[in-house]
Amino acid sequence: MKQHAGPHAVPLVSIQRAAGVWLYDYQGRRILDALSSWWVNLFGHSHPHIQAALREQLAQLDHVMLAGFTHAPVVELSQRLHELTGLGHAFYGSDGASATEIALKMSAHYWRNAGRPEKCRFVGLAGGYHGETVGALAVTDIDIFRTAYAPLVRLGATVPSPDARQAQPGESAADVARRCARTLEAWLQAHHAETAALILEPLVQCAAGMAMYDPLYLREARALCERYEVHLVVDEIATGFGRTGSLFAHQQAGIRPDFLCLSKGITGGTLPLSVVLTTDAVYEAFYDDEVARGFLHSHSYTGNPLACRAALATLELFGQMHAIASNQALAQQISTALAPLSAHPRVRHARHQGMIWAWDVQTRLSDFSQRLHHHALAHGVLLRPIGHALYIMPPYVMDEEAIDWLARGALGALEATLAEEGQA
Repeated sequence: MKQHAGPHAVPLVSIQRAAGVWLYDYQGRRILDALSSWWVNLFGHSHPHIQAALREQLAQLDHVMLAGFTHAPVVELSQRLHELTGLGHAFYGSDGASATEIALKMSAHYWRNAGRPEKCRFVGLAGGYHGETVGALAVTDIDIFRTAYAPLVRLGATVPSPDARQAQPGESAADVARRCARTLEAWLQAHHAETAALILEPLVQCAAGMAMYDPLYLREARALCERYEVHLVVDEIATGFGRTGSLFAHQQAGIRPDFLCLSKGITGGTLPLSVVLTTDAVYEAFYDDEVARGFLHSHSYTGNPLACRAALATLELFGQMHAIASNQALAQQISTALAPLSAHPRVRHARHQGMIWAWDVQTRLSDFSQRLHHHALAHGVLLRPIGHALYIMPPYVMDEEAIDWLARGALGALEATLAEEGQA
């Protein structure tokens, strides 16, 4: 808030409208949304197919509680997600952190119902981020988010991240994954008796500066969780719906989790919605005459018809636009345009996964992120580095003009920011 007050205030950017990859302020200036508005927008702003579906749904049913009632959009969406993931049971929430809370509570309650209440702790990857509600903070390993709330949080454990940037001389990304999997194995061997679940972001740990790793780690983690009777919770809140090159990132490892958390892109960036998908075995553990054995968790807008209809329209666009295949060609175009940025002498660990690009910038500027953000806006691009990690996660509808605009704006913003080092 202080950044937007006082004599040196940075004015808020007031957006009047948005279309495609562009945001428009009240002066008519356009800004390329290179972050998909915090990773939620898939097919561009104001997409006519999603808008038409929402208008039709609004004329039929805006909302009804999902307790003793149901409706077509939530049934159809649940069936569609089952077809896409193989997970047959859906529990709906409002946002990503809600999905994390639901999955963690459901895992611990499962073990309680199974007569093993001691299995109530969690383990995650170093640098993991799973939301900022109190339960989600327990498995979020980023100090700035949780330090102030430490008295409220029952911290989970962490094991090393398979981040490929940690490769030792001669190691490949797969070697890093294998080495970290052995550490996970030792941890589970010692602590599985009190551990309910392992939670991780598959392939890309976004808030950790877009840390990317080999899918081998997911296969190893799946096998270890089965061996030691620990649930595997896969957080695809940010990585789902095509961001990593497949519809869901965990599919690149050929595994199926016990819990799958989805949000962000699920509605194409239009309405808040999250869902936790799980297995028959988990569902059956709660199917009981005794109410206390049921999963007593609720959200007022659980399974909102409008949000579910937006999600269905978004999934329809994947088929209509052949998005996964089209994104492969689009990613090649974007990578070519971004080559000068990847080759910049101050850039390290240039990396790319699907529709996500990231670079670590060598700089003495402690406020690098803030400075680059402002320079990028001056170039007509929305960018917000994570620490010294510059990243791009654009919508899937970039055309040649937008790609060129993005590449020139990102490089120009970086050079303008680095030029200020001598003045800081």
